[in-house]
Amino acid sequence: MNIYLGLDIGDVRIGVAKSDSIGMFASAYEVINRNQTDPFVRIKEIINEEKIAALVVGQPKTKDGQNAIQVEKVEKFISELKNLIGEDFKIYYVDERYTTKEAEYYLKNFSKKNGKERRKVVDMIAATIILQNFLDSKKR
Repeated sequence: MNIYLGLDIGDVRIGVAKSDSIGMFASAYEVINRNQTDPFVRIKEIINEEKIAALVVGQPKTKDGQNAIQVEKVEKFISELKNLIGEDFKIYYVDERYTTKEAEYYLKNFSKKNGKERRKVVDMIAATIILQNFLDSKKR
């Protein structure tokens, strides 16, 4: 039983999603506001509380598949996180192109949340999409 934690790492917020215990379904977990909470400490707490086996991290790419500028920021963040959780902790990277747009579409069309409320949760939904894409790829 492997439980995965999905992360959509942004400059201000980090969307977090968690898989079920059999690794079939991803669900939204929380949004970490980097201005209010130490994201490294919070992610380590979640890993310990939820018995997470591996992280699935969205890796921003450009439309043509090249690494976007944000990739360096994500890699730096993960490098710092590894110092806290251990270098041997499994981390998978997933192309996150269009996941935020997809999350915004879902929220706009299937949610009653207004624009300000949507911005608070869009990163969490994007993390859920990233994690679900990873879980689906493992099934194939």
